[in-house]
Amino acid sequence: MNSSAIYFDGKSSTPQKIQLSFDTIRGVLTISAPSFQKRINLLETKSVKNDNHLTLQFGEDQVQQIKIDDLKFIDTIQKYLKRNNQINWYDKLIAFSTGTHIVLSLLFLGFIGALYFYFVPFIAEKAVAIIPEDYDDQMSGLFIDEYLESEIVDEEKTKLLNDFSQELNLNNTKPLKFTVIESSLVNAFALPDGNIIVFTGLLDELKSENELVGLIGHEASHVNRRHSMKMLCRNLSGYLFISAIFNDVNGITAVIGDNIHSLQSMSYSRTFEKEADIDALAILNRNKIDPNGMLQLFERLESHSSIEIPEFLSSHPITSERSNYIKELIKKNEYEVKENKRINELFVKMKKDSN
Repeated sequence: MNSSAIYFDGKSSTPQKIQLSFDTIRGVLTISAPSFQKRINLLETKSVKNDNHLTLQFGEDQVQQIKIDDLKFIDTIQKYLKRNNQINWYDKLIAFSTGTHIVLSLLFLGFIGALYFYFVPFIAEKAVAIIPEDYDDQMSGLFIDEYLESEIVDEEKTKLLNDFSQELNLNNTKPLKFTVIESSLVNAFALPDGNIIVFTGLLDELKSENELVGLIGHEASHVNRRHSMKMLCRNLSGYLFISAIFNDVNGITAVIGDNIHSLQSMSYSRTFEKEADIDALAILNRNKIDPNGMLQLFERLESHSSIEIPEFLSSHPITSERSNYIKELIKKNEYEVKENKRINELFVKMKKDSN
């Protein structure tokens, strides 16, 4: 079989027109030009298929190329290469039908999606174990000072709340520091370094010291288990993964900054919220506080939920779901309740300051 082609000798950039003949039995390609003739074994070449032409590369010291545009000649060569298992994976992929390409694309997107939603966050969360806890303090320090500058701190309640927490065995792994912010928000959040912010709107809603112990225990658990750092790593891992996919490395620093400043609105996973609730219940038990304080706390929070969000859409368990498994735990275990006059006195003082 014969055809014409373009030849590059590897010495200059000037192409030469050549004649090709191919022995389909021996697999020998003969190159003929006015000034030379050479034979090469087709299986010793590297083929690259691009659009409507095929490029054959050969030679060691000087890489030579043959560019072939004859589609019939190309088809003959590729059939020979295929029979001898010399077609590379890319050319095999290009040869697939449109339907196969669609299926493969969907499978690839599904694989990327599985990595993004499950594998990458899982690995990121586990990686927190190798991050020194000093880094928790550095991350929180970037946020807390700036945050407190724009808020009004209730100094009296802050002192009372810290005194209140000192009366409890919280099983904390690092010092906890409570700050009460004057705000109508019914909320509280914990920072990785042990700073716990509580809004007066939440304190005003609490009716007993039992509820407050449940709240403190829950937030202390977030600190002890490094939930904030785990969620930050999960969030950042997603951004980093997308940046790697789209080669957008320049935005990573800005993303890290944005996540640091979102510490106060951190939405924990269902697993983390459940861990914190169970730990809080254990703290109530350890301090001989009525465990029903947790359920009463949930009732306060639930009364301020204006929109009922289906559980599968929520970033953390809705209050009714959390109440149910706490009720089950209370039923399964025995609890000793003993009055603690000191925490009662401190709680009463906080409530008086609210009036």
